[in-house]
Parts: sequence; C-alpha cells; structure tokens
Amino acid sequence: MSRSLRRGALAATAIVISIASLSACGAGNNAQTLEIKPDNAAVTVDDVKVQNALVITQPDPGAIGPAVVSATVFNNGLTRQTIDSITLPGALGTVKLKAAEGDGPIVVPANGSVVIGGKGNASAVIEGGLREARNGDAQRVVFKLSKTGDVGLSAFVVPASSYFKDFGPSEVPVPPATPPTATATSTPTGTATPTGEATHAAGH
Repeated sequence: MSRSLRRGALAATAIVISIASLSACGAGNNAQTLEIKPDNAAVTVDDVKVQNALVITQPDPGAIGPAVVSATVFNNGLTRQTIDSITLPGALGTVKLKAAEGDGPIVVPANGSVVIGGKGNASAVIEGGLREARNGDAQRVVFKLSKTGDVGLSAFVVPASSYFKDFGPSEVPVPPATPPTATATSTPTGTATPTGEATHAAGH
C-alpha cells in the first residue's frame, strides 16, 4: 500500500473513532437518546413510568417457593405517590409489598424513583410462587398507584440466576436431608423342642 493510501486509511479510522466517542458522550447512560428500548418491559402512564419489570422465580426449575416482582418505578409528577398494590391477573399468587425501611407503604417520591427488588430495596414477594407461568413466558403485572391508578404491562418470567440472582427471592427452599437408612437388627431365635418328643421323653 502506498504512503498516501496508508495516510487516508488512518485518517478515516481516526474520524470513525472520534464520532463514536462523541456519540457515546452525548448519549451518556440514557438509552432513550439512541432510541434503544430496554430488553425488559417498560410502560408510561401520565407521570408514572415502570421500567425493567420482571417476575423472578426460584433459581432451580421446579422448586416450590416464593417468587418476586422486580422493577423501577419513576414519578415525574410534583407530588409523591404510593404503590398501593401489585397484582398478577390470571395468576393465583398474592403479592406482598414491603418498603425498604419501616412498615409503611412503598413511596415513589415526586420527581424521583423507587427500586423494587434486590438487597436494601423495597420488595414485592409473590407468596406461594407463580405456578401458572414458566420461565420465558410473559406475565401480566399491574401496579396500582395512589394517584395515577393502574399501570399494567407484561413482564418476562426469569429464574433467579445469572444477571437476576441478586434480585430474586430471598427465601430459597433447601431440599430436605436424606434420612439415614435403618439397619435391621436380628434377634436370636430359640430352638423349640417338639411336643411329641418332650412327652415321649417324660414317659421314659
């Protein structure tokens, strides 16, 4: 390759790298800048946005135990809201909500957000697990907020492994220990004297 062609190739490479760097800086961590939709479910209703919603089941397939709902709820309004309930239409599980601190409701502050799921965050535990859906299915989840009302979307059902391990159920069932096998103890059997022989001997 001639010297001039080499110079041109290097210059083109530098331009591409510069554009990529500028695009990354301009986009920051906001996927909306590049209009890239997250892999997980998201929906916006009025001032409320629910993003990265998932239903996370036990890590082992077939294990019976609680599942959880994980999501980030944003409130772009001027007044705070509370999450009054989370329901799973079509499923039998009841979702128990718990704030990150204290016994009060899960609060979504004005112009703020709350994370549901994961250590130190609010939690939404599906008591009894989710037996109607399998991993990979989509489950309808409805968040009921104090002012906005129902905000529903379909969330993927995934096991608490890999990327979702730290956001899954805190209560994982432990398989029961195998009981030791009982060892049969033989009891010595006495030798009985036949009745006829005993009588004959007594007669002599």
